[in-house]
Amino acid sequence: MRVFGGAVLAAVYVKGKQDAGLRLTESAGTPGARYGLSSSCSLSGHTPVADAFRTGCPLWLDASGLSAYGGTPDEALPNGVSLGVLPLRANGGPLGCLVVVDDVGAGFDADQRNHLELYADQVTAWLEASGDPERHATGPGGSRQVPGSALGRLRVGSFTLVLSSGQIDADAWVLDLLDISRDDFDGRVETLLAHTVPDDLPALMSIVEPAHLISGGRDLEFRIRRPTGELRWLRLRCRVLANGDGKPERVLGVVADASHLRAGADEVSRVQRLSVALAGAMTVRDVSRSVVEALRDPLGADRVALAELEADRLRVTVLDPPESDAWPDLWRSEWRSEWPDAPVTSLPALTAALREGRVSLWSAGSALEPGLAGVGPGGLAVLALPAGDRVVGVCLVGWDEPHVFGPEERALLTATAGLVGQALVRARSLDAEHELATMLQRSLLPRKLPRLPGGVAVARYLPATVGLTVGGDWYDVIRLSENQVALVVGDVQGHNAGAATIMGQMRTAIRAYAVEGHPPDVVVSRANRLLVGMETDLFATCCYVAIDMEEGDAWCVRAGHLPPLLRDPDGNTREVETEGGPPLGVLAEAEFPMSMVALAPGAVLALLTDGLVESSNLHLEIGMRRVRTLLAGADPSDTGRMADALLGGVNRRDDDVALLLMRYDGMGARPLRSGWAVWRLPDAVAHARRFTTRTLRSWGVTEQPDAILLIVSELVTNALVHTKGPVRVDLTLTGERLRVAVSDASPRTPVKPTSVEWDATGGRGILLVEAVSVAYGSVPLGGGKQVWAETALPSIGA
Repeated sequence: MRVFGGAVLAAVYVKGKQDAGLRLTESAGTPGARYGLSSSCSLSGHTPVADAFRTGCPLWLDASGLSAYGGTPDEALPNGVSLGVLPLRANGGPLGCLVVVDDVGAGFDADQRNHLELYADQVTAWLEASGDPERHATGPGGSRQVPGSALGRLRVGSFTLVLSSGQIDADAWVLDLLDISRDDFDGRVETLLAHTVPDDLPALMSIVEPAHLISGGRDLEFRIRRPTGELRWLRLRCRVLANGDGKPERVLGVVADASHLRAGADEVSRVQRLSVALAGAMTVRDVSRSVVEALRDPLGADRVALAELEADRLRVTVLDPPESDAWPDLWRSEWRSEWPDAPVTSLPALTAALREGRVSLWSAGSALEPGLAGVGPGGLAVLALPAGDRVVGVCLVGWDEPHVFGPEERALLTATAGLVGQALVRARSLDAEHELATMLQRSLLPRKLPRLPGGVAVARYLPATVGLTVGGDWYDVIRLSENQVALVVGDVQGHNAGAATIMGQMRTAIRAYAVEGHPPDVVVSRANRLLVGMETDLFATCCYVAIDMEEGDAWCVRAGHLPPLLRDPDGNTREVETEGGPPLGVLAEAEFPMSMVALAPGAVLALLTDGLVESSNLHLEIGMRRVRTLLAGADPSDTGRMADALLGGVNRRDDDVALLLMRYDGMGARPLRSGWAVWRLPDAVAHARRFTTRTLRSWGVTEQPDAILLIVSELVTNALVHTKGPVRVDLTLTGERLRVAVSDASPRTPVKPTSVEWDATGGRGILLVEAVSVAYGSVPLGGGKQVWAETALPSIGA
């Protein structure tokens, strides 16, 4: 992670008042321990930090210079790194040092050094605005604070402007501070100036126009108008670099958020920012984070807590800082899991404030119970959060040092309380709605996918993030037989509970028609007639693919849905050409033609819904091209990661997303099959047994012949006695399993008796079959059924 100007680590050392050393106050980027940074540095030692602080001059060391130097910020830096130490001076006196580290040993180039020196100026301004810099080094009682919090939030971007062409190279931080997306930035300085408040434009023009420039540095503050209408203050520091003739050639500069540096902040803008943040908060956690961002740093507070009020208890949703030792004993004693859960009755002053239902402010030294006094010994604000005629929660803002509440700050806290109370009620309702929708969605989608012979299937579902999170997208994987499987992805029109209900009915119907043994076009056609007959205003789209896992043949049927995507083993990705039909539920007698595609071992088939490839700001063709590119570049050896890669970047969603992937591996050993049409003769069972014996002998099966013959005898006898019409025996040897299947024309499934009397003449056949087989079952088949049983053959292939 790069912090700024090529540095992987930035750390601030500040001179303490009580000793003659420098203390580490903040750091950002790679953990400092990795580079040997300690919490303090002696000024008497021969180290880069101490030398730069004493001389007041920047010190730049590449890997060789650092190795020959013999001193480091602590004891030893890793080999192959570069180091920069920049003195920080305020009001003419030394303040500390900024230490930057690069993991490239060639050292910082000239442009990086200029940018980093400007960055050091911004760090100095931040330290001056934050008051006593030594306060950042130690907490109350001298305890060490956790470094990295404030420096990591210091928003600074860099740019390089070529004066002759007006082209500017600005990093992502600059564009973010100016509210310009990377896609909308054309590299022209005019694009940046267009976001500036007109009154501040002349000052900026004096920097970017070559005729007005002289070599040296400039420093100014200006404002931009954000899309929300609020103003943002930015601070610009730059250096003008001249060419060989002494004429200005380039401008190197840094831009930083200067809102925290201005004493007269616009309180209305703060409320506007909070209002915008809360408007997009979908959960109670989102509300809590928005409150912390709006209050802690802008007000310089040391602690912020937000809690919902449930009966007589406080259910805390956020504490900042999150460490338990930063809070009073009462809070620590009530810590249950992530946050404490304390009774209101244990805090009388808080109970009274909530009863009044308004903002209560206590200055330093106020007589409060320890549970509240420890939150803000220098000042405490208790914000009762109203919603209608009741209080739904409370927000506590505390300061360690004595704090004076000004009139503008009181107005800010009062406005904040009203906004947060309404947002909490809305977020709580959305949380409950989301939980209900998630439970409904999980009950309608498959809990897990079946294991496939010769392939692997994975599925992903993402609910929409706008509106109700339950939708009409579904997926399913259906085992049709031992080597036949069907993949289904569908989408019901609409995004509500009604769509989810229809989705569940259509998924069940398609599964039922498929298991009955109908071909793909018949399955989709029957589902269409069913939806038409339901007399609903909704329609549905679906893509149904039946695959022969032994041969690799895939038969596709589309009903108004996106075509499947196929990734060949060589990485080439294409859309499967399918003719397709209308959506389900539109025309009762619609036709749904089938298209066949051959799958080679290693191919990946992807079925998806339009939520993945189309939205209000994403065209369908562009979305399909994006998914094809991701599919081609993903690693097919891990289908789970491949599915996650296809969903990468799908954040805010107008529609839900269903994705089904299947990698076809092919069957390593093709099954051996043999069948026999049973004649209805008195010795039909004997004929079936002789056929089975001959087949087993030709296949070399010597294990468990008696158990297999028993299964054949019982299943054939049941079919002949209890059904009419043709009966057929099919034997299939796959790996180390032998499957006996007997088909007949009756749809009635054999019923296993719960008990059999000792003198009964029947009813034991199914029990015997179940006892001697490892698996047993019955499936519908073309108006009739197929009863099957499998036995294990350990010696096959030995």
